[in-house]
Order: sequence, then structure tokens, then C-alpha cells
Amino acid sequence: MKKNAIKEKIKRGEQVLGVFLGINAPPLVEMLGYAGFDFVVIDDEHGAFSTSELENMIRTADSVGLVPIVRVSYDPSSIQKALDRGASGVQVPMINTKEEALDVVNRAKFPPYGNRGVSYSTRPAHYGKNSGKPYLDESNENVMIIVHIETPEAANNFEAIATVPGIDLAFIGSTDLSVNMGHQLEGAGHPEVQKVINDLFNKGEKLGMPIGTVAGNSDSTNSAFDKGAKYVGVILNNVLTSALSDVVSSRNAAQSFQ
Repeated sequence: MKKNAIKEKIKRGEQVLGVFLGINAPPLVEMLGYAGFDFVVIDDEHGAFSTSELENMIRTADSVGLVPIVRVSYDPSSIQKALDRGASGVQVPMINTKEEALDVVNRAKFPPYGNRGVSYSTRPAHYGKNSGKPYLDESNENVMIIVHIETPEAANNFEAIATVPGIDLAFIGSTDLSVNMGHQLEGAGHPEVQKVINDLFNKGEKLGMPIGTVAGNSDSTNSAFDKGAKYVGVILNNVLTSALSDVVSSRNAAQSFQ
């Protein structure tokens, strides 16, 4: 099993840039790889993927040098299925307590670090070519485990969550955080939400826990990196919608001068 490129970069203190993708579109995955992104988050929380579609998206990411991360659903088997399809890591939404973080590690790691079920006939084990302790150890070392911090409860329990062995990165879900704090109108820009986010960045730095977050465009991406984020995922739907709207606006503007 090859090294997880983004996990290694973050360990070296580097920043990585990826895209959230919630539609079954392997050609888009190829475009992202050719564009130079570091990773793709295949969104099985809000997106719509069958298990075979998930595997094809992961396979496509591998083919263009993108690290495939799956944001899993709430199905208890979703972590196992994502990793058995060949995902290099999982993002797990709505982790609010240390106990929930421990459960994530248990599901994502093979013994002795967890209780993930073992099969050597899966894609990451090269369909039986790789097996035994070397494969299990390599998987435990390379799989990236990311937990979402997106509620006031999770923010209050951040230190306990972040110090669970096996957690590689804490991801601030700013949209859910703002909604769960009751600031649906102003969203993540509300001062109270920004205070919580800034506190999480400060706590992460003190604990040596890398922080990730979401972005909607290049400006918010750069802002997140400037704040100290090591892992930023751009929402592709936002980028595409904005670009398409710009094309229509330019056309309408041109017609108005005719």
C-alpha cells in the first residue's frame, strides 16, 4: 500500500487543497486531478452514491494522483465499506464526544488499534495478493481519520476528541456549526460563530491537532489557509454554480448594450 500523500504532507506542516464532490462523475474527478488538487472528498453524507459508484470514483481518483477521502454516511457500516473500496481516509460527520471519536478509530483501524473487520479479497488488499500483518500494519499507518467538529457540544469537547489516539485531523463544519448555534441568517460569519472557530484553531495549535475546514471559492480558501488550516476542501457545486452564473451574466450584459 502506497503512502497517504496528504497525511504525509500534513505531518510535515504543509497545507493541502481538495474538493468536495457529491455527484457520481468520474470525469470530474479526472479534471480535479489534472488541475492539481491534492485530494477529493467523495461526499457520501449529502451525495448519492451506490457502493459500486463509490469504488469507481475512488479508482478514478487513484488514476490521476488524487488522494480519495470519503465523507461517510450515518450507516454504521459506512466506514468499513469506504475503506474496503479503497478510500485513503474517512471524514466522519457530527462527532460530539470522546466516546464517538473512539468508536470512529475502532471502526477504521484493524486490531490491535481498532476492530475493523478484515478481508484480504478487497481492492486495497489487491484482491488477495496482499495479506497478513504487513497489509494490516500499512493500512493502519496510512488511513487518514478526520472527525467533524460542527456543534457547540463538539466544540466544548474538542480537547477530549482531539487527543484520542488515531485521530489525524479535526474538520470544522462551519455551516452546521452556525446552524446548530442558532445563526442561520448570518451563518458562519456571525461573530459568535467566528469566536468559536477561532478558539478551535487556537486549541488545535496548542494540542498539535491539524485543523481542516470548508471553502466556497478562492478567497475563502486563502483566508482559511491564512488562519492556519492545513486541509481545505472547496465545495465544487459552489464553484460550478458561480462560474455558470458568471457566463450567463456576461451574456446578459453584452445583450443589454446591443
